[in-house]
Amino acid sequence: MKKRLLSLLLTGVLLGSLLPAALAAPAPVEDMAQVLAALDIMSGNENGDLMLTRTVTRAEFTKLVVAASPLGENVGATTSVSPYPDVPSAHWAAPYVEAAVAAGYVNGYLDGTFHPDENITLAMGVTMAVRLLGYSDLDFSGAWPAGQMTLYHNLDLDEGVSVGQNSPMTRQDAMHLFYNLLTAKTKQGQTYLTVLKPTLPLLTTAGEIDRVALINSAMEGPVVMETGWQAKVNFDVDTATVYRSGKLSTLAALQQNDVVYWSKSMRTLWAYSNKVTGLYQAVSPNASSPNSVTVAGKTYSIETTSAAYALSNLGEYKTGDTVTLLLGRDGGVAAVAAPASVNGTMVGVVSAVSDSPYTDSNGNAYTAKTVRFTATDGNVYSYPVEASSTLKAGSLVQVVLTAGGEAQITRLNQSSLSGKVNAAADKLGFTPFAGNVEILDMNDDGLAVKVYPSRLAGMTLDSKDVKYVRKNAVGEIDILILDDVTGDLYSYGVLTSVQETDMAAMGVLMGVYQYDVGGQSYVYQMSSGILNLSTGPIKIQGPLQAPSKLSKLSSVRLETVDTLSAVTQDNSSFPMADGAAVYELADDAYRLSSLERIRTGYQLTGYYDKPAAEGGRIRVVVAKAK
Repeated sequence: MKKRLLSLLLTGVLLGSLLPAALAAPAPVEDMAQVLAALDIMSGNENGDLMLTRTVTRAEFTKLVVAASPLGENVGATTSVSPYPDVPSAHWAAPYVEAAVAAGYVNGYLDGTFHPDENITLAMGVTMAVRLLGYSDLDFSGAWPAGQMTLYHNLDLDEGVSVGQNSPMTRQDAMHLFYNLLTAKTKQGQTYLTVLKPTLPLLTTAGEIDRVALINSAMEGPVVMETGWQAKVNFDVDTATVYRSGKLSTLAALQQNDVVYWSKSMRTLWAYSNKVTGLYQAVSPNASSPNSVTVAGKTYSIETTSAAYALSNLGEYKTGDTVTLLLGRDGGVAAVAAPASVNGTMVGVVSAVSDSPYTDSNGNAYTAKTVRFTATDGNVYSYPVEASSTLKAGSLVQVVLTAGGEAQITRLNQSSLSGKVNAAADKLGFTPFAGNVEILDMNDDGLAVKVYPSRLAGMTLDSKDVKYVRKNAVGEIDILILDDVTGDLYSYGVLTSVQETDMAAMGVLMGVYQYDVGGQSYVYQMSSGILNLSTGPIKIQGPLQAPSKLSKLSSVRLETVDTLSAVTQDNSSFPMADGAAVYELADDAYRLSSLERIRTGYQLTGYYDKPAAEGGRIRVVVAKAK
């Protein structure tokens, strides 16, 4: 009979110190697979198949243990040492068995063999897992594996594992075990993931795995998609899962000058297509060691050494040149390209026209009339124009980036369309939205905000609501500019104090208005007029410090409210604005509060800018204690 690994029961004192955590459902398989692949612990085959029903051998599990240990990347794929007679140096698992034995994670059998092709049982796997947590044979007394299995249950390493202690483990069981291991406490009381990756903050404040941070840490790159780019990626990209601009995509959909990141262990590519072309205006802190650059009136951090070099005093681009910045996942500059290689057209709304300083390629300063505009991609750009230009705030413009690097700015004629946006938010009337549709909502002051189709679901748009519409080659709407439809261009708060002096017979009309927006107090004074307002929720147009208009909001009594919608007294639903303000009202004083605090025991009133069918939202909720 094969002799098992020697170990002993956990002492009663140790058991008494381990308190079981609250029961929780196992994480979805997709989430666990993503986490373990990002950590390069466990991944699928070349086709992405995780083979979860297949049993795991001792050699395979040992490799997983090494990958899940601090040894990790330090263990090579070959060795000159034969750790066991049945694991010679030429065996694929020899370097992993050698490393795991040396670290004390695994032992062979008493007859001096390892049995690499034997299926591993749960008890064997658990023994190796608790050794990763810092426990040794000295921490146990009694017969193996009772102590290890008790610890396994107390540390919640058993979540999702379906086999008994003497049964062979499947790859799915191993996946659950290693995923649970990451948030288990070591013998020293640390969360194991912080031991495995001590330099990376991969846990949330609640002690959960931060998948976003983890995946970001697993990304390599970037590389610009151009001829020969695949050679710079360390795996066969033909088998990769591909995301482009945050959406699941295909390798064939990637385009020249896309910025690409990758993870070999996850077999995934992430591509980003954002770019900006304009005058290279400034670099900071200096041209010798640039870490940020200003192009087209906007400043971008520099992400890569190659981009820094290109924009430095040693590179090919100087202030005064027209350049194209290729932007990476966080909006930083991943690469710089000549404008001739990146043509494009933008549509947007002018927000301001003013004189701005520039520096030419010889380092000489000059001033030029400059148009600042919000494009339908939601970004703000600025370009110099002729001094005779008649563009002003609120003008619709098209910006064509030519092969020579110039920005040709022309005024757009208005075009309109009417109809109802369907519930799925993929059509306006009978005209479908393109998958990459860009929507702006603007007002006559030149303020503009990017809008997503879902924001318009169920709304009926008249011709007066649409400033400009453009369709692509197949008749889909790819650009839509609205005329102050959503109300999202303004601020909302509470008027807390009103002092109005109305002495019209003496020619004296004065008003002082104090209002709160998000817990910050502001004061607006009028020396030649009054607004005839009383305290309560308001809409603020223009800058908060110097508004152009203050106006009251309409109200409705509410029964319940959450972050997405509120239920009114007549049992109808009214959508909530993103980040709607919540105030408690007591003794005529308003205090900023939260939805969590006012869920019970309060009489609720919602204040909205216009009916929901017209795009209105509840902007402020006021709660009074019952």
